[in-house]
Amino acid sequence: VQLQASGGGLVQPGGSLRLSCAASGFTLDYSDIGWFRRAPGKEREGVSCVSSSNSNTYYADSVKGRFTISRDNAKKTAYLQMNSLKPEDTAVYYCAAGRGCHGSALHYYDMDSWGQGTLVTVSS
Repeated sequence: VQLQASGGGLVQPGGSLRLSCAASGFTLDYSDIGWFRRAPGKEREGVSCVSSSNSNTYYADSVKGRFTISRDNAKKTAYLQMNSLKPEDTAVYYCAAGRGCHGSALHYYDMDSWGQGTLVTVSS
């Protein structure tokens, strides 16, 4: 059971990146998928999630309107499209699978499987 996050990199402010979260060893069909980030010197932040049924999504206020989460169960992959990136979006981004996605919150303690993280740096 493994999640692999990828797609991070260096981007200028205002730019875009798409992160991917690929599952191996299990199906994503019955799992909520969440993205978290940890910036240097800051606590982990729940960024976004999509429920297993694809009926609920959550976005932190800090990314609402700029980030879009999606999933492709056939490919066992979830995505986080990040547009209009800001320097404060700089962080290591982690994906996770579990039962922690709700319409109003993302609960890290209900996420069972975690990816290794991918670094996003927004800088000119």
